[in-house]
Amino acid sequence: MEKVLNITNGDCAVDIMRQTCLAGDFLPWRDVLHEGPVPENLSLAELSKIRSRFISDSGWGEPDSIETSFADRDKVLYSHGEYDHVILWFEHDLYDQLQLLQLLDWFNAHKDKNTRLSLICVDQYLGMLSPQAMKDLLNLQQTVSADQLTLASHAWAAFRSADPRLWFELLNADTEALPFLSGAVLRMLEEYPAALNGLSRTAQQTLLIINESQYNPMQVFGRYQQTEQRRFLGDVVFWGILDEFIHCDPPLIELQGNQAWSLPPCADQILLITEGGLAVLQGRRDWLDLANYNRWLGGVHLTADNIWRWDSNAMCLISS
Repeated sequence: MEKVLNITNGDCAVDIMRQTCLAGDFLPWRDVLHEGPVPENLSLAELSKIRSRFISDSGWGEPDSIETSFADRDKVLYSHGEYDHVILWFEHDLYDQLQLLQLLDWFNAHKDKNTRLSLICVDQYLGMLSPQAMKDLLNLQQTVSADQLTLASHAWAAFRSADPRLWFELLNADTEALPFLSGAVLRMLEEYPAALNGLSRTAQQTLLIINESQYNPMQVFGRYQQTEQRRFLGDVVFWGILDEFIHCDPPLIELQGNQAWSLPPCADQILLITEGGLAVLQGRRDWLDLANYNRWLGGVHLTADNIWRWDSNAMCLISS
């Protein structure tokens, strides 16, 4: 019997795969690569240490547990030569596309010649499929091509570069080999501070929603998800955006009735936009003047001394 390793985006997809009784072992990749540092010129092991430290420092888990999880994950990848067939299962959104680039780039350099490598990449959310629908996706698997490996390595290097113009240049490159890549490139660029007011697309949409009506944090997150054609952001990352808005000086949002803010938030917390929030939303003030801006987007470390902005009208990056 063929020995199979199924690699996919996270535990929800793995749970459904197990319900289908799919053959093989399962490896959830579990990394939010669109958040935090992904610097260049590092091995997988070195990068995993940086990623696990970022995730634990963000309060998304216990440091020892996270570090062990990354080490165990990488150990399985290193042993892929023990399998006859590796199947990559991924979606069309930014979260998945970055994971897919990382994996394809790694296999481009390390694939065992005796192991078949296949890809299933669809415009459906794997964690929301029925077991039968998940099983049916096996009919869509294709052997990973040399063009896909080459493009992934090029794109992964661009994502990890300290120069964001390399990632931007992918918008005009031939990315047909990976059909969902161009959408991921654009969506990542939209997370750069906007030319108008310094807000990322996600932050801008969040303020717009809070300005609409009186919502609790869960309702704001739900409405934000509806603004994404390809949803990629988890709620834990989203709570961090709200936390920044509440604690900046002056705050952009506040809680109704002097309620106390908590993480994770509570359903009875009602969010309101402040005068400062309206000023930023309307472009009368710049978010970067209010925030202690320190954010990594792939290999680009944005600080007060190194700011790149995204002009959505001109579709270009601006250094400021």
